[in-house]
Amino acid sequence: MPTLRDAGRAGVLTRKALSLAVAGTVAAAALVGLGPSVAHASNTSANAVITWDRYAQTAIWDIAGQAPQVQARSFAMVHGAIYDAVNAIAGTPYEPYLNAPPANGTESTSAAVATAGHLVLNALFPAQQERLRTQYEEELARIPAGTAKQRGITVGTQAAAAMIAARQGDGAFGNQTWSVGTQPGQWRPTPPGFSVDGAWVAHLKPFLIPSASMFRTSGPPALTSRRYARDLNEVKAIGSATSTVRTADQTQAAIWWHDRHLAEWEIKRQLATKQKLNTLQSARMFAMVDMAEADATIACYSEKAAWNFWRPITAVQLADTDGNPATTGDPDWTPLLVTPPHPDFTSGHSCFTAASMSALTHFFGRDDISFSGYSADSGTTRYFRSFSQALAEVIEARIWGGIHTRTADVEGAKIGKKVTSYMVAHYFKPRR
Repeated sequence: MPTLRDAGRAGVLTRKALSLAVAGTVAAAALVGLGPSVAHASNTSANAVITWDRYAQTAIWDIAGQAPQVQARSFAMVHGAIYDAVNAIAGTPYEPYLNAPPANGTESTSAAVATAGHLVLNALFPAQQERLRTQYEEELARIPAGTAKQRGITVGTQAAAAMIAARQGDGAFGNQTWSVGTQPGQWRPTPPGFSVDGAWVAHLKPFLIPSASMFRTSGPPALTSRRYARDLNEVKAIGSATSTVRTADQTQAAIWWHDRHLAEWEIKRQLATKQKLNTLQSARMFAMVDMAEADATIACYSEKAAWNFWRPITAVQLADTDGNPATTGDPDWTPLLVTPPHPDFTSGHSCFTAASMSALTHFFGRDDISFSGYSADSGTTRYFRSFSQALAEVIEARIWGGIHTRTADVEGAKIGKKVTSYMVAHYFKPRR
């Protein structure tokens, strides 16, 4: 198969490269599919959606190391394609995301999932082509040879091609940058790296909502307001690296939620397994959650670009310049966590988590489902009794970590919920 252009890390292909990539993968798949069935055939009963979500995490995070705001796009592409493939084979009981490839229900769902997941990952990560090809062939070898397998490959190929084409030129990895200010309230790079990153996400084409600015807020509180003083003094006291009021559990929670190896991916797989979701249910749930997360992140970054508000580390250190008599500057103040390289308002993690938790609440039709997640950074597993409990904790955790103000968290959570509400009204609905 030909070497594919990286397109500036965007993971998008030219039309010619896309055609060659699809043709090469189908040819390889056909060779595997025509061979004899192997001893792994008994594994075909496993939920292929969960399997390929794990493979996606390996490619997206374990190897590529994409930041959370970049991971969101990649997972959404993978699971959008998988959903369309599985939904088509099931007879399209739900509205497709992009399209419904022709299918009559005799196709191998496992082959379709594997092909859709593989082709999207292959497009996103050309540097991993050989590893991904080997992985794909191993998974195809677990599926008994025959017409069902070949038809499943065809459905997966068509679903992946539609997704890859839809995301061409979507603005990923553009050259935009954050505006660096010098006046009170304006964002500027923060220690220790003083880096600037992720501004292109504010300009990324959403997956679901019509515009990244659809849920524009009224912005952060005025520097001279009482709410601003409350926000700043709260994060100054509890978010400091040397805070005496933050508890040990709050410290662990702050670190747990800040882990770049997002526990949310593990949580989705855990819920799919414990709630005994079938392949179609899993495909729909993963697509709904991942796309809501992606669009909430895009909307959040649009807010960051619009308001360009300074981070707590800057605000506390320069509080004597904010014109608010209720705040006092501390030039030596540092937060518990390293501040991310983009503005404060709104909180990306709050947007992201509100979208995922509200999407899960809608999907399961209830809030009180327990789940847990492990973080290597904190060395702890956190347990939640409900989706709303997790959302409430992340709002606090970003303050405990000293990297966001309460208003940035609360307003970010509102955006995430609004994105999910829009998705519920317009996408993934049962067909009449």
